[in-house]
Amino acid sequence: MKYPALMLAVAGEVWALERSKLEAITQFLLFKADGGMFGEDEIQARTAGARQGQRGGAAPDSSGGIGVLPIYGVMAQRMNLITHASGGTSMEQVAADFRTMLADPAIKAIILDIDSPGGTVSGTTELATEIYNSRGVKPIIAQVNSTAASGAYWIASQADEIAVTPSGQAGSIGVYTIHEDMSKALEKQGVKETIIKAGKYKMIAPESQPLSEEAHGIMQARVNESHAAFVKDVARGRGVAPATVTDRFGQGLMFGAQELVSRGMVDRVATLPQTLERFGVSVHPVATANTSPSRHFAEIRASLDDLHKHLRLR
Repeated sequence: MKYPALMLAVAGEVWALERSKLEAITQFLLFKADGGMFGEDEIQARTAGARQGQRGGAAPDSSGGIGVLPIYGVMAQRMNLITHASGGTSMEQVAADFRTMLADPAIKAIILDIDSPGGTVSGTTELATEIYNSRGVKPIIAQVNSTAASGAYWIASQADEIAVTPSGQAGSIGVYTIHEDMSKALEKQGVKETIIKAGKYKMIAPESQPLSEEAHGIMQARVNESHAAFVKDVARGRGVAPATVTDRFGQGLMFGAQELVSRGMVDRVATLPQTLERFGVSVHPVATANTSPSRHFAEIRASLDDLHKHLRLR
């Protein structure tokens, strides 16, 4: 298998992401790890949505003074192979664009246009806090258009107001990580891994061995800590007690538009055009810059090589 460090990094991350999306990403990475290759036309088709999401699909008339910030696809702290492959968003870039909009006197309000299954916990609470701390500078509206799951709802909850499109859904408040016991599979392949280490807790949960009770406890504590931060931030953003988030916000369940309103998880049901109309502006499509398929291929390949190199040096 190629890129074993990449696979271990994905397995070891704490996720605030819909499980089905992570499974799709994992299948893609396994395909690549086993030497699978996509043709340039297929890469172009798979990454087109990501490119549009990164540049923004629909934007308001600039004369309206409203900034629309797209948050589409899997959210990661920085752009990498996963976000390239799945049509994702770099939270680092979102933060930079948000600051630019916040500082622009021509922009009177900011709309977070969200369609995301969530992503990594890393970077999420920092972006959430930055958005929350910017309340009062100018109105910040989160538009669920049409999914804000897990980490995406974490971000949305920090806006002054949340609107959800009628067919939209949001929620999935919870986090998880995964340990894959590969010991039997390696044994069948005739592979026996010997770990030479220093430090009691270094390499405490290698995938080449069954998960020990002690390692399980340590991983559970990490997940609990991330979940507590998630609940605390949502409670802060929605102006409720943490107990209310635990009792009424689903504990991992997703809800449709009307149920979200009744539970106090969003403020209103409205489409993006309706939200923009409240500010007296209309929308028009923004052209996406043309990029050749060969350039897409080169970028994805370079991203994979760089990530593999980085993980190998850790």
